[in-house]
Amino acid sequence: MAILIALIPSLCWGSIGLFSTKFGGNSSQQTLGLTFGGLIFGLLTYFFWVIPHGYVMNSKIIIIGLISGILWTVGQGFQFVAIKSMGVSRAVPLSMTSQIVGNALLGAAILGEWQTVQTWIVGIIGIILIVIGAFWIQTKEKSYSDSEKSSSLSGYIPLIFSTLGFMGYFIAPKLLQRWLNVSSAVINADNGVQYMIAIIFPQSIGMVIGGFLFVYLITHETKNMFDISTLKNCITGFIWAIGNVALFVSIANPNLGQAVSSTLSSLGFIVGAFGGIFLLHETKTHHQMKLITAGTVVAVLGAVVMSNLSYFAQIL
Repeated sequence: MAILIALIPSLCWGSIGLFSTKFGGNSSQQTLGLTFGGLIFGLLTYFFWVIPHGYVMNSKIIIIGLISGILWTVGQGFQFVAIKSMGVSRAVPLSMTSQIVGNALLGAAILGEWQTVQTWIVGIIGIILIVIGAFWIQTKEKSYSDSEKSSSLSGYIPLIFSTLGFMGYFIAPKLLQRWLNVSSAVINADNGVQYMIAIIFPQSIGMVIGGFLFVYLITHETKNMFDISTLKNCITGFIWAIGNVALFVSIANPNLGQAVSSTLSSLGFIVGAFGGIFLLHETKTHHQMKLITAGTVVAVLGAVVMSNLSYFAQIL
């Protein structure tokens, strides 16, 4: 059951690019719409989950949530920019692969979740398999036009910023609790679930703040910010928020932790790739389809390795 919960974010987040493309709008409208949907979900979580159960909500948790939310907006906003240039089936696999490597290594190295050499060996093997799978999934044919090549290249810079933003969003709740000296009683309540769930509401506020900063400072697309496309993209906010709750619950699970949970949550590139092909009708050659199928198999194999780190480490 724990593994199934950890896979929910990949399903939700892998479909965000599909829904946002279907709903339309520019990068700013998509980002703001998503943050508004996340804020509504955050309010519901606070009033119908956090307050009724008496979870702790103090200034430190609010600060951690705000920072995490702003960093998430950097990640998602720039991912939307990259999708505009590269397409869903190419941008999403590249984005999520970068997150897999970065988040797993952050969780393992900085948070100290991989304690033995055997665990590191197995973890790196799992990461390599997933990266190979994602590379095959997003591979383009060698013969494509100069305009397509230019669009792809212009998407790499926002992808770098997107990856850094998402890495900050993933690591912030665990890392900042140490820096701000959040009490162990708060952190360990209900195996950490209470702490992670309490973060969601202030995080959603940080998302909205980050959304407006992204529009005014990065895209400068201030006209028609509150368009029908913005309203439609609130739905993507709900979809994202469901995945966010599942991720936080998984991170709090001592049998999974940051490194494994973030890796499994980033398998959404498979959803993005096939969704881009079958729902958005992004054209692929027969050769590309074979690579996508093979890449999916290899990536899933890597996910199996990552979700059973202890078992494979014992074998070594």
